[in-house]
Amino acid sequence: MEAVLNDLVAVEDLMRFEKKYLAELSAGSLSKSTQFEYAWCLIRSKYTADIQKGAVLLEDLLPKGNKDEQRDYLFYLAVAHYRLKEYEKALKYVRTLLSKEPKNTQALELEKVIEKKMQKEGLVGMAIVGGMALGVAGLAGLIGLAISKSK
Repeated sequence: MEAVLNDLVAVEDLMRFEKKYLAELSAGSLSKSTQFEYAWCLIRSKYTADIQKGAVLLEDLLPKGNKDEQRDYLFYLAVAHYRLKEYEKALKYVRTLLSKEPKNTQALELEKVIEKKMQKEGLVGMAIVGGMALGVAGLAGLIGLAISKSK
């Protein structure tokens, strides 16, 4: 799963699929497969704006797809939001997929990775808040000590 989440698109591939996407778009004959391929490249970019654009393209495809296509769209939407550190959205998409395919091993694995990351980020967040609280308490104690010594 780490390979899927950390895979970066080659610049040449991104440019090739972007060119195809723009050509079909300007001709008014954009296919779902071309839009998906381009979105898939975008969500594998190292740039946040590209990942966001890829997610928008996938969200646009979601209602248009058949069952198999929707599975792919939901999975890669979860990957995109994971890469954007939008873990709750990522979890929403992977759980939507799992509601349709409860035994999808790739989706189950992704769900575990997202939950683990959320738990880790939550604990890190609590540690930061706790550290700040200790710092404020310590500062208040020093101020109190300084005031009591000055009297």
